[in-house]
Amino acid sequence: MAYELITIQRDVKAITIPYGTETVVFKDEKVYITQTLGGSFTLQRDNGQLVRIDGQDAEALGKEVPHEAKVFKLEYTDEKPRDDKEIEKDVWERLKTCYDPEIPVDIVELGLIYSCKITPHPQGGKKVEIVMTLTAPGCGMSTVLKAEIEQKLNRISGVKEAVVDVTFEPPWNQSLMSEAARLQLGMM
Repeated sequence: MAYELITIQRDVKAITIPYGTETVVFKDEKVYITQTLGGSFTLQRDNGQLVRIDGQDAEALGKEVPHEAKVFKLEYTDEKPRDDKEIEKDVWERLKTCYDPEIPVDIVELGLIYSCKITPHPQGGKKVEIVMTLTAPGCGMSTVLKAEIEQKLNRISGVKEAVVDVTFEPPWNQSLMSEAARLQLGMM
């Protein structure tokens, strides 16, 4: 896999992988872009540390903001009611834009999503409840991925609230991955 070496254009906030703590990548630091998926960038620093940069900060990398990072929230209106099937289709499409920052496969294909429930919201629109897991219980990226998913789902027209519950029961294992994911990762 070929990584792109770049020079950071300005100080930029980042999230460490897999710990999920905030850090800063400094101007003029040389880093490798290892992954650009789901509207964010995964970078590898000289010391081997992986960090995640939000797509909105793409110009700090000398890049354009990825399409997934440009999506704006569509507010719910009573004028355009949407049925649960339409919303569920959009939910699954949006979930497929969320990636583990270390694995170039989306969270749906990885088998991290255990359930998706859509119910009426008391204030109008729909409430989307996702139950998911992570590949490792100690992953510090839990809160980062949870927030990203909730943010992306809240942008769907007709969704008033999205809630993600992270569980480790049952624990994730490779058999939960789709055939396409196993093929992409060279496991078949």
